[in-house]
Amino acid sequence: MTEIKFDQEGLVPVIIQNAETKEVLTLAYANEEAVQKTMDTNETWLYSRSRSELWNKGATSGNTQQVTAVRLDCDGDSLIYEVIPNGPACHTGETSCFHNTLQGTPNESKVDMFTELTELIRNREENMPEGAYTTYLFTEGVDKICKKVGEEAAEVIIAAKNRDPKELSMETADLFYHVLVLLQEQKVSLNDVIDVLKERHATKTTSK
Repeated sequence: MTEIKFDQEGLVPVIIQNAETKEVLTLAYANEEAVQKTMDTNETWLYSRSRSELWNKGATSGNTQQVTAVRLDCDGDSLIYEVIPNGPACHTGETSCFHNTLQGTPNESKVDMFTELTELIRNREENMPEGAYTTYLFTEGVDKICKKVGEEAAEVIIAAKNRDPKELSMETADLFYHVLVLLQEQKVSLNDVIDVLKERHATKTTSK
């Protein structure tokens, strides 16, 4: 805490960043007490300059944030909270407060599509909208979902054997989608799978 350089008002700017996608969600401020509470609770605590009081992100809206890391910049005068958000960061309902583009086209990571698709599938299971294919899969249950995973895996193999790049891309997309549905049905997150990949990669790297 002694390394943080608070300004004359006792505040330090805080960039809140999605720990998984690295998207910047919010720019806010914190005083020493808010930073300490954040590190003690692993929840986002900030200081409201308009209300002149501490506030715990999500305490009212339910859109909480689990803080996985607190990072300090090289000059010691700004922080990053890396968080796993439970809902949108912005009071407008947008994922990020930085959703207005003044110039240019934001360069969104294609990997973010997995996050968006996972969230869509989760919402489908929760709300079960009539007529949606994902709703049909969840209604039919795990046996149907597993069958579709098997069918799509076979289609991927056929496309690869036929040396058809376009067909292989399409069939792989279908396979990925059905696997994500299966993961949701089993309540296994995509991050759980990524953690396994990271662990295996780290093990192979250190064993060289």
